[in-house]
Amino acid sequence: MDSKLKILVINSLSERQIAMIESVDPCIEVSTCEWGEISHHIAGADVLVPWGWMDISPYFASASRLRWIQTLSAGVEKIIFPALINSDVLLTSARGIHGIPVSEHVLAMLLSFTRGLHLNLRSQVYKKWQRFPSDEAHEKTVGIIGLGSVGRIIAKKCKALNMRVIAVKQHMSEELFVDLLLGPEELDHLLSSSDYVVLSVPLTPATYHLINAERLQKMKQDAFLINISRGQVIDEKALMDALRAGQIAGAGLDVFDTEPLPADHPLWNFDNVIITPHCAALSPYYLDRAVALIADNVARYLRGREMLNVINKQKGY
Repeated sequence: MDSKLKILVINSLSERQIAMIESVDPCIEVSTCEWGEISHHIAGADVLVPWGWMDISPYFASASRLRWIQTLSAGVEKIIFPALINSDVLLTSARGIHGIPVSEHVLAMLLSFTRGLHLNLRSQVYKKWQRFPSDEAHEKTVGIIGLGSVGRIIAKKCKALNMRVIAVKQHMSEELFVDLLLGPEELDHLLSSSDYVVLSVPLTPATYHLINAERLQKMKQDAFLINISRGQVIDEKALMDALRAGQIAGAGLDVFDTEPLPADHPLWNFDNVIITPHCAALSPYYLDRAVALIADNVARYLRGREMLNVINKQKGY
């Protein structure tokens, strides 16, 4: 009988990163493969480490040894499917490792809008010397929808800019960097009170098109919407209608309904929209942080301790 705990990572890792996981216990054996090779390796895996966008459902039936899936990403919506939900396979995510780059990305968007950098960059392309209206983040209100590990770091950094922070959270708690914490039923109050609205929620049936035409109308006309969660949290058509009508001042979007964003998509043509290619979490330190989390969770798994970031497969988060 094979006594090894075989961990299959669907991504390349350095020898140093593999050694970091294997150093947890002599029984661990780590192997890696690319997404296109998964069918050749999954049958021998006890633990699978894919990205959240990978649809493993076609290979699940052949993964007879599989006990646990640990994603490399925070999002798990593409990983969850009926057979997995009804199985005993544990699902955990990499939630918590994205806070530094994502919060910096949010601040970059927020300050770009405040100082008019998004407009100045367009002028630079045409070598046009033109001044645009600018503002200050100082004492403005940022509303954060979703106060998980990423939302908390965004809140902390916004407070460092002397901003007022309000947030919507599923369950009430003491929050050091939040001036006003609201329940989900008070979302409209956040929208009507904020100069910047930041979406930091997982994609679930409850958050699909959370920001729709009705909710966009609740926002201030001079407010900006920033989305670093998932594209489907916003009704894109309603957003474009709101931008055309001047209902909001602009939007910073890192995620979209369709990715890559098609070249003929109307969103490319809005001067008051900042588009980034789903890169808010990218960092040269990403995999090292993910591997450290995996090693910690492997140690917890082997020792029967409480696991980090366990996903409720029924709820999707």
